[in-house]
Amino acid sequence: MSKFSQIKAVAFDLDGTLIDSVPDLAAATRATLAELELPLCSDEQVRSWVGNGAQMLMRRALSFALDEQVAEEQLQACMPRFMHFYKLNLQQHSVLYAGVESVLSRLQQAGYRMAIVTNKPFEFTIPLLKAFNIDGYFSLVLGGDSLSKMKPDPLPLQHILHEWQLETVQLLMVGDSKNDILAAKAAKVASVGLTYGYNYGEDIGLSGPDAVCEQFSEITALLNQCDKATEQ
Repeated sequence: MSKFSQIKAVAFDLDGTLIDSVPDLAAATRATLAELELPLCSDEQVRSWVGNGAQMLMRRALSFALDEQVAEEQLQACMPRFMHFYKLNLQQHSVLYAGVESVLSRLQQAGYRMAIVTNKPFEFTIPLLKAFNIDGYFSLVLGGDSLSKMKPDPLPLQHILHEWQLETVQLLMVGDSKNDILAAKAAKVASVGLTYGYNYGEDIGLSGPDAVCEQFSEITALLNQCDKATEQ
């Protein structure tokens, strides 16, 4: 039996999976560093720093700019400014990856329940989904601060299993980072790793997902052309 044959619900990461948000995250990061009169970073550097939430992004950016470890009080002092600048740049330059909307539409029509599980702060997640008109596909949205723990901890996926009364074999996690795959493994659910997103320069296949896809559109083939949810 296929690893995906009993899937009824799909949890998606956001940044690097559905949306390329690095240009706007980088703009906000540079604006924060500029205000502090620190050296600026590139989009590519930010691309290697994202994935563990806003605070870790700024911790890495400050460590780069200062060339030393960042004191906790220094990090906390600059976070409100980063959040301010990111609100201003939330969807200025970000783009939806190819095939995302058509796949989400097909999955919805086929009866799959869908959720967002991201480490991005919740206050940014909903506006970003609305900006790209894909918020209606998701009946549950979990940001990095929605629960007491975030990926790679399994808690967000365990929360979905509980809320939707699913067996572990019925939930699939789709993401571009090892955090997504580690969370899925810890929650004992299936996972798909996407090669085009942000994974700290590492091959997503090294994290051991149940399948690796180079394009978002390949997900429908893994789910047997979206017919399993309506059969069960």
